[in-house]
Amino acid sequence: MLSGWRYRLTGGVGAAALVVGSVGVANQQATQRLTDVVPLFGRLPATTLSNGDLSLAIATTLLVALIALLPLFKPRPRRVLDTIMLVERRVFLAAVALAAVGYFDYTYRLPRTTLVLTTLAMGALLPAWFVVIRRSPRIDPERTVVVGDDPETIREVIRETTVPVEGYISSFAARFRRPAAGDGLTLATPDGGTVSSVSVSESECLGGLARLEDVLVERDIDTVVFAFEYPDQEEFFGSLDTCHRMGVSAKVHHRHADTVLTTGVETGDLVDIDVEPWAWRSHVLKRAFDIAFAVTGLMVLAPVMFLIAAAIKLDDGGPILYAQQRTAEFGDTFTAYKFRTMTPEGESATPVDDEHNDRITRVGRFLRKTHLDEIPQLLTILGGKMSVVGPRAAWIDEEAEIESEVSSWRQRWFVKPGLTGLAQINGVTSTDPHEKLRYDVAYIRNQSFWFDLRIVLRQLWMAFTDAVAVLR
Repeated sequence: MLSGWRYRLTGGVGAAALVVGSVGVANQQATQRLTDVVPLFGRLPATTLSNGDLSLAIATTLLVALIALLPLFKPRPRRVLDTIMLVERRVFLAAVALAAVGYFDYTYRLPRTTLVLTTLAMGALLPAWFVVIRRSPRIDPERTVVVGDDPETIREVIRETTVPVEGYISSFAARFRRPAAGDGLTLATPDGGTVSSVSVSESECLGGLARLEDVLVERDIDTVVFAFEYPDQEEFFGSLDTCHRMGVSAKVHHRHADTVLTTGVETGDLVDIDVEPWAWRSHVLKRAFDIAFAVTGLMVLAPVMFLIAAAIKLDDGGPILYAQQRTAEFGDTFTAYKFRTMTPEGESATPVDDEHNDRITRVGRFLRKTHLDEIPQLLTILGGKMSVVGPRAAWIDEEAEIESEVSSWRQRWFVKPGLTGLAQINGVTSTDPHEKLRYDVAYIRNQSFWFDLRIVLRQLWMAFTDAVAVLR
């Protein structure tokens, strides 16, 4: 794959050619007549430029577009979906800048029809171009780094790895002094002394976890082997997230395989981590469905939301919404909002079923039985932190308690959490974490658009029958 100045030159020249070509095609009368068949664009005037006006418009568009695309000219590994989404965002930014030029009525502005058609063309061509030339990790497994938090675990993993190791990255790198040749590493104790018995072999220390992304790019790494003795949510899953974003393969020692989602492929004592359970096409289709569902739901349920807010306020005068920190992909957190159904006092992380929960208010019991308390989460889905279907997001305090009981609970963290899921339509909640995990992992392994659609239809039917039962 291309790298360094070759990538920058190829990416820049190709992008410039596509931008100029987009303006040229959009400026044609035959192309602009095609907008008449689209009701939304039918009122746009067909205006073309020529000679000096066209040259000035092309130069302006080219300058704005290349500035907007600047982050994409840095050679670094990226997944296909990440590449597409990043290019689309930068094209949108360029379109806004060009529209601003037109708003101020400068002499080198683009006509509105040309601007719309140019944006559409760039939105289709530029993502395809950057996907074609994107810099992927090396195919040959000759560039591997070990990432960990324990010297002995790192040493053991390096010894058991059959491919050459470039070096290791550790959370304790700052606490080591540089060893003499052949000595390995010497750990510095807090009182200024040293412990010379801790050796991590002759592999080079490449720095701390903060340098992981830079090391993956600079050394053209294709595989990361994790050697965490104590898998920590922030360090372990933060490093996994970096591998996920950059399309780098990840492996873990079999002792820690139950804390991650694995492919089942083993290489000696190492197991492949399934950092990307679904194809990028599934992600695109799923995101499109999420947006359509959230927008439709918010529009249809807007009057219901107003009535619910009024009912909650009249019931006990407390706040309308309830905010809670929940766990997202790779241990990240987000704020989930729901209509408040319980009194604020006495909140506990221990899962309790509704029948035995005396904190639920009168309005709250109705909202829970009809599932209407979940409506505000449509905004979270629209923002991209949640999906319509996926493992149900748990409260971060509840997660810690469940993890102490179910060691493999974090396997759910490899996909975006959902409003509903396979466990929910089967009546399984966090009060039975083992069964819930089984359903969640089964969903991750079998996800598809039609599977999601069946789950949503089943959930909507269950919500309808529950609402009818309550009204009766």
